[in-house]
Amino acid sequence: MSRRGPSRNSWLQRVWPPLVAVLFFLALWQAAATFLNIEAWLLPSPIRIISEGTAQSALLAGHTWATVKLMLGGFAIGSTIGLLIAIVLHMIPFFKTSLYPLLILSQNIPIIALGPLLMIWFGFGLLPKLMVITLVCFFPVAVAAMDGFMQTDRTMMNYMRMSGAGRLRIFARLELPHALPSVFSGIKIAATYSVMGAIIAEWIGADKGIGYYMLLQKAAYRTDLVFAAIGIIVMLSLLMFLIIILLEKWLVRWQPQKK
Repeated sequence: MSRRGPSRNSWLQRVWPPLVAVLFFLALWQAAATFLNIEAWLLPSPIRIISEGTAQSALLAGHTWATVKLMLGGFAIGSTIGLLIAIVLHMIPFFKTSLYPLLILSQNIPIIALGPLLMIWFGFGLLPKLMVITLVCFFPVAVAAMDGFMQTDRTMMNYMRMSGAGRLRIFARLELPHALPSVFSGIKIAATYSVMGAIIAEWIGADKGIGYYMLLQKAAYRTDLVFAAIGIIVMLSLLMFLIIILLEKWLVRWQPQKK
């Protein structure tokens, strides 16, 4: 009991300030929309957004599920590729010297500009959409993993070398476990980016999904439903982030608990 109490109190201390700030912002928004008589097509009130979103809950659920499937597929592929790239570049220094600058350069191309090219080259099916999400997800995982590999305890590494451990054994037993917190930091970023990547992919070319739904409602000047879609996007991003945090706590149990 003595351990649970402080932990619960610490959790509440972290949660309630942003929660109060969000509630205050929504109340201010509602008051402004009501008392300033702002047109609903320009800035709908939170109550109207919730009401109209609830009325279209079945339709929104179908589009949300389409986005979730696309997002999870791209996130899994992008994170896996990012981790594999980090491992290869770390294990082969020549590749890191020659390819790492190209890795950085790849992030200077706006994905919204590259997306139409992928549609032209690969059509309007699933592949170009997965490629868009992969491109936004692999980079933070790759960079975070490489940073984690470089921060391995040198004393332990020298000890394993003196004991006769080979390169692969050192990597598997020391460098990879030591880098897991950094890897998960990159995965957290990739998880939130995956939602953004899925929406961009649907904007470029799709017939279902939250991004596609937003384009339809924008064309109809249904600002309330656009905001409802934005709310779903925010919740998906937070849910993905929370899932990765829980997975990290489960896998990286040796980490000291943060107070």
